[in-house]
Amino acid sequence: MDGTKILIFVLFYVVPFLVTARKEHSNMKNLTKTQKLTISALCMALYLVVMMCTQSFAFGQYQVRIATALYGLSAIFPFLIIPFGLVNVLANTLMGGLGPLDMLGGGLVGIMTSLTIVYAKRHDLGNWAVMLAITLIPGLGVPVWLSVLLDLPYWLLASTVLVGQFISGVVGMVLVTALERCEIFNFASAKK
Repeated sequence: MDGTKILIFVLFYVVPFLVTARKEHSNMKNLTKTQKLTISALCMALYLVVMMCTQSFAFGQYQVRIATALYGLSAIFPFLIIPFGLVNVLANTLMGGLGPLDMLGGGLVGIMTSLTIVYAKRHDLGNWAVMLAITLIPGLGVPVWLSVLLDLPYWLLASTVLVGQFISGVVGMVLVTALERCEIFNFASAKK
């Protein structure tokens, strides 16, 4: 099955499932463990599919990882913090090729980014915080170990990774804003 067919499958089957799950449960506490596990698995699969489809430019000099925009879903489904870290480890294992430091570092950055997004949304900081978290945490964190692994200056790597992550950050912010405006996924209004 090629990437296009997988992406079509995700758009027509996974996204409607997430819409239905959130529509039926206005409060995250109403979701069962099975539903949370299912949503987590679907979001992890979606992350991997997007990484597979965009790997040609996700691992280059300017790492435009559109898949990291999905971290924004943590603003809507806060239980995705650990799953996004785990899927980052898996993606770096399958596609990265830089070894254990890159795999574990990527997982830690995924957890920190998702955790920051959840914290920001709980404190009503707005969707600009989603963009900042997706841009700055991976953009400044990933070059820490890449500079060691690739023997390149930190600021050189940080500048190129930040450019790519800025694109992902904007996509993540737009994604969360669009889903909230639909009032299907509005986690903030569910709290009030």
